[in-house]
Amino acid sequence: MTAAGKRVAIIGSAGSGKTTLARRLSEVLGVPVVELDAINWQAGWRSLYADDPAEFGRRVDEAIAGDGWVTDGNYRKALSRILRRATDLVCLDFDRQVVMSRVVRRSLARAWDKRELWPGTGNREMFVKWLDREHPIRWAWDTFAPRRAHYDLLAADARLTHVIQHRLRHPRETPALIDRLLREADSQS
Repeated sequence: MTAAGKRVAIIGSAGSGKTTLARRLSEVLGVPVVELDAINWQAGWRSLYADDPAEFGRRVDEAIAGDGWVTDGNYRKALSRILRRATDLVCLDFDRQVVMSRVVRRSLARAWDKRELWPGTGNREMFVKWLDREHPIRWAWDTFAPRRAHYDLLAADARLTHVIQHRLRHPRETPALIDRLLREADSQS
């Protein structure tokens, strides 16, 4: 089954499950997944978003040029581009306890097995970086409240009336969302 017309943007705190949900929706809907972190992070943890925003934007535009896709990521400048074309916006607005337990478990597993996060970059998570301001654990903690306030702004944004917004407050709501998006895609084909 392919839901070529479904274009879903997923946002949420670091560790909330954006990438996992994006991969699942990609599989169910039969559309490509666009992982914004994979576009952004270059070898040696160089941020394309910070170092060459025009190139970052070009790559995002190229990735979302198709009829159907699922994106995951919170890059503000990319989000505005994505939401112009999106049919759906999913905000993973889980409690801080859920987010923090997930991001700590994920960081522990990544640092332990030393796997490369994005192929060809050589980027791996390391225990010695856990206290850095940019580390996902600290980032998730520090950006939690502002991110939640951003979801409220998006919900009230009159420019987004073309986007169906889904705000999940608990992970157990995820299966129902997947079923709903699949039913909508089926009814449109």
